[in-house]
Amino acid sequence: MKRPKILLAFSGGLDTTFCLVWLKETLGADVVTATVDTGGFEPGEVAAISARALALGAQAHHTLNAVDELFSRFVTVLIQGNVLRGRAYPLSVSAERVLQAELVARLAGELGADGVAHGSTGAGNDQVRFDGAFRALLPGVAVHAPIRALGWSRQQESSWLAARGVTVPAKTTAYSVNTGLWGTTVGGKETHDPWQAVPDSAFPVPPEGLAQEPAEATVGFEKGVPVSLDGKALAGPALVAALHALGRRYGLGRGTHLGDTILGIKGRIAFEAPAPLMLIGAHQELEKLVLTRWQSFWKNHIGEFYGQMLHEGLYYDPVMRDLEAMIASSQARVTGEARLRLSPGRFEVTGVRSPHSLMAAQAAAYGETTRLWDGAEAAGFSKLHGLPMALAMKAEEVLR
Repeated sequence: MKRPKILLAFSGGLDTTFCLVWLKETLGADVVTATVDTGGFEPGEVAAISARALALGAQAHHTLNAVDELFSRFVTVLIQGNVLRGRAYPLSVSAERVLQAELVARLAGELGADGVAHGSTGAGNDQVRFDGAFRALLPGVAVHAPIRALGWSRQQESSWLAARGVTVPAKTTAYSVNTGLWGTTVGGKETHDPWQAVPDSAFPVPPEGLAQEPAEATVGFEKGVPVSLDGKALAGPALVAALHALGRRYGLGRGTHLGDTILGIKGRIAFEAPAPLMLIGAHQELEKLVLTRWQSFWKNHIGEFYGQMLHEGLYYDPVMRDLEAMIASSQARVTGEARLRLSPGRFEVTGVRSPHSLMAAQAAAYGETTRLWDGAEAAGFSKLHGLPMALAMKAEEVLR
């Protein structure tokens, strides 16, 4: 009987370690593992994950670098759309999971795998994102989620592995931390109680402590995409990394997000995402200078819906390509610079400039004398503008 070949999305932690051993033993499968690097790994960590997979009996291991693709396909749209879920959280995980699932699906097709597998439980969002991508991109290929199917706790997984001589070091932190290109999420302890504040100790602090003296940074944009920092051209991932490092010196980008999970229950996480919040803030202020009122209105509505669909793992719905086309179209004139001022615990956008400035085009400073109309025209406009209110009030008087 032919042994099934199953490709497992592998992080090297308890859940995916359990999956690897369980798939081999219970299904008699030849398991190939894949780790998708979307940023955030410590030096040497990717090599250690590969070595662990092979030591556990993986037939082969693949490391897939997806940092550049994550920026070009996902992060650019999140910036251009000013996407903040709950007007607070920059979707640090959602895009990563979708792309990780897609790259695993691509590899499964190349290898001719009989099935794909992931280590998600039945409680969270990630299971939906992985399942959705796999079923959209690999129709007819079996999807395995052993932990979800068994409903086991982490302690049960650990005990099952220990009985087979496999140990997974216990986590040395009270928090579950996920770090990638677009930020870090933190779960555990205080995040489970919406009344509790997440302490500063949940976030890493630079060895030298937080900077106290204010600093400035200038971000350059071309068609809504950040391309330079302080006049120096940088590739997207490098620019994000530089802003992360700068923001962390001031303790920036920290917050909590309480919202609805895909499964319909409430969830709460803490996050640290200095680069996303600074880039979205800078981009949004630049847009105010160059977009018309209705461009901004509809683009921001579409950006919010785009973020919701991405969060819920619905990236492959054709409407997402329609939304991306509209967002891209709106960015034709979003070229220029935004200046940021950083101080302990906060940042602000202090100035923007662009060759497409609508303020420059209007030939007058707001609130001062203008050459575009005269006083009589202004008075007539004001009268007509307020006419619906005046008529409504008059109608109320008649009814009395």
